[in-house]
This record gives sequence, C-alpha cells and structure tokens, in this order.
Amino acid sequence: MRGRRSLRSRLTALITVAVALAIAACAGTCWLIVRDELYDQVDRTLQGHPRGAPPGERPPKERDLSRVLELCAAGRTSPAGGDELRPFLSLVQVVYLDGRQCVLGPTAVVVTRADRAVAAGGPGDAELRNGVTDEGEPVRVRTANVAPGVAMMESRSLAQTESTLTWLAGILAGVAALGVLGAALAGLLISRTALRPVGRLTEAVEHVARTEDLATRIPVEGTDEIARLGTSFNAMTSALAGSRERQRRLIADAGHELRTPLTSLRTNIDLLLRSENTGRPLGPDPKRRLLGNLKAQFEEMSTLVGDLLQLSRSEDEHEPYVEVALHDVVESAVRRARLRAPETPMEVGLGPWYVHGDQAALERAVVNLLDNAVKFSAGPVTVRLRDGELTVRDRGPGIPQDELPYVFDRFWRSSSARSMPGSGLGLAIVAQAVRDAGGEVALENAAGGGTLARVRLPGSPHQI
Repeated sequence: MRGRRSLRSRLTALITVAVALAIAACAGTCWLIVRDELYDQVDRTLQGHPRGAPPGERPPKERDLSRVLELCAAGRTSPAGGDELRPFLSLVQVVYLDGRQCVLGPTAVVVTRADRAVAAGGPGDAELRNGVTDEGEPVRVRTANVAPGVAMMESRSLAQTESTLTWLAGILAGVAALGVLGAALAGLLISRTALRPVGRLTEAVEHVARTEDLATRIPVEGTDEIARLGTSFNAMTSALAGSRERQRRLIADAGHELRTPLTSLRTNIDLLLRSENTGRPLGPDPKRRLLGNLKAQFEEMSTLVGDLLQLSRSEDEHEPYVEVALHDVVESAVRRARLRAPETPMEVGLGPWYVHGDQAALERAVVNLLDNAVKFSAGPVTVRLRDGELTVRDRGPGIPQDELPYVFDRFWRSSSARSMPGSGLGLAIVAQAVRDAGGEVALENAAGGGTLARVRLPGSPHQI
C-alpha cells in the first residue's frame, strides 16, 4: 500500500491546482472575449456597418442591390466582372425561393434550410451564421431577404480569424503553462516557509517522545494558528511536567509518611516475636497494649492509603455528578463527627442548598473539616450553611499567619499539630473535592480565636 503524500507536497499541489484553475479561467475568458470581438467585426462588415463608417451612409450592398440582380439575370456569375464586384465582399450569391442560386465569386457557400426560409420570408428578415464553402473553407454568412422570394447571401472567409484565434490560444496556453510552473515553484516555496514552524513542532514532539524531556519548549513567533499551536504544545508540556513533579512529590511524601508507621509496626512485631521465641512471653496487660498499638498503627496506615488513593484520582474517575442536597450531606457528616467525638459540642444551623457533584466526595470533605475542627477545638464547633456557603469554626489555637498559604498542600502539617495523629492529607482532600464540584475553599483565623473554614459551592436553594 502506497504511503500518503507529505503535507508539504499536498499543500504545493493544492496551490498549483488553484493557480492553474485561475489561469485557465482567465485565459479562457480572454480567448472568448477576443473571439467575440473578432466575430463582431466580421458581422459589422457583413451588415455594412464597419467601424469608422459615417453614420447614416447606406451600405454598398444596399446601394448596388439592383446591380447584383442584373448580373445574376445576365448570367455574370464569374469573377470576370472586375470592377462590378468590388463593392461586394469575397463571396456573394443569390438564393431564390424555387431553389435556384446565383453565385458571384470564385466559389459557392453551402445553402441551408435556414437560408431558404429567409428567402421565403419578408423584407428585413436576416440571419448571421457560420458556414462553409463547397471547398470546405469556413466562412461567416449573412443571409438577408432583398425581394419577395429572393435572399442575398454575403460571406466572408474566417480563415484569418480562425488563424488569429489559434495563434492566441497557443500564446495563452504557453503563458498558462509558464504560470502553472511558476505556481508550482511558488507553492513549494510557500509550503516550505509556512510549514517550517510545523517542522520545528514535529521535531520537538519526536524529541519529547524519544527522551521524555518535558522541559522542551518551542519558540513562538506571531499570533497565527501555528503560533497558537506552539503555545498550546508548550502549555501541554508544562502541564505534563507539573503533573510528573506532583506525582514524584506524592510518592516521596507517601514513602516518608509510611516509613514511620511501618518502622513502628516492625518494632512492635519484632518485640512480640522475640518474647515468644525466647520463652519469656509478655504478660496479658503489656501484650494487650502492644496489640492495641498494632491495631491503631494499622488503622493509621489504612487511613493514609485511603487518602492517597483519593488524591490520586483524576477528574474523570468519579461517580457521575447528580443533584445533591448539600444540607443533608452536612447533616450526615455532623452525625459521624459526633460519634467520633461525643465530648465536643456542635452548634449546627443548616439552610437548604442543592448542588451538582459527587455526594460521597463532598461528604468526605465535610467530615475532614469537622474532624480537623474537633481535633483542635477547646470548645464547641459551629457549623453553618447559608446561601451556598458552608462555614466550620473551632475554638482552637488558630494557625500562624505565615502558614495559612500552605494548609491545603499535601502532607503539610502545622508546627503545632505535628505531634498529633494525622497524615496531613485531610485538607488536601477537601480542596480537591470542592474544586471538582466547581467551588472554592479557604481557611482563616476567626475573630476571637480559632480557625474558620469557608466552602462556597455553586447551586440553588431549590431543587432543579
């Protein structure tokens, strides 16, 4: 199977074809205009109105019509008439209604049915047409009714006209050929110039595919479509590089966070095995405490792995978005938080608000906000939902002002919270869930102490 032609060759061919069609159209139009003009000159001469003749002057054939009929009556049908035939064109003949012909000139023009119809018509009937002589020479014929049952045919040779048209056609064909050749060369030059940025883009893509070097950039010049393509490619490689960097950091941070619980697990298990292997088993209470620690560490690891899986999801790896009653989601999250921390009072005020999103992801985000507030609060936690804005306030120590920009980063933990349990992924999960739902989230220090989380989601107080 033959391979497809390159874009450059196709562009060159298209330019060449387009220019060739334009040249052919212009050449054909020019030839038709010249042909019509030459035929018009012949027709004017046949009609006795050549250009430059004084207006109102009677044509020669009208002045000497009686002389033509006299010659035909006398049988003078040869060119021997000399001066008597000079007023006429090269070929003159008379056609009678009964079919007789009178030829004044060296040869006769083939009479057609249309000529006999003119002879049968009335005065003033006339027709212009192309014809041929008995020898086959092309002529332009004018047949006019000159008397009842009599028509006079005057003809002029088209040999010179046809020769001129043939010469003109050859000239135009040569010019068209040169034009097409020039168009092909110009198309090749244009395609090379126009596709040079595409060639650079292709080389860059092949380089990235070969080396996986996402730092490759394409120089962008101008604002045309090629420049936009180069800008889009640079933006794509930047996004891929950022995604790779985030993936690398996620793996590094996950490895760092998993190292501590794994080390603790291995130490506790080694202690349990050593006590059994040495014949000095642990007592019931120490053994119970050790197994409790193992269980807590396993739960911490399970939570961390679940959080990592949640953060690693792409935007299209969620359940189909449906209409969600955000007030019901918050109420369910509050019930779960109360079960986890029954000693912390919660002040709840919820207004109706409906959004489109993933209900499970939104509920987990609200639960994370409440867990975070309960963990640090020294008093009641206030939860409010009004006009699409959810606020969660605690009565804790707050967050240092210089640390607020980093609270939603993965694995980031405040200096005051590093001694407390947690993976540092809770608020990152909140930010991702809210962002996926088209909303915004912010964390700030509340007036009077504590922190205030604000979540704003687009929606309506009524069901859609």
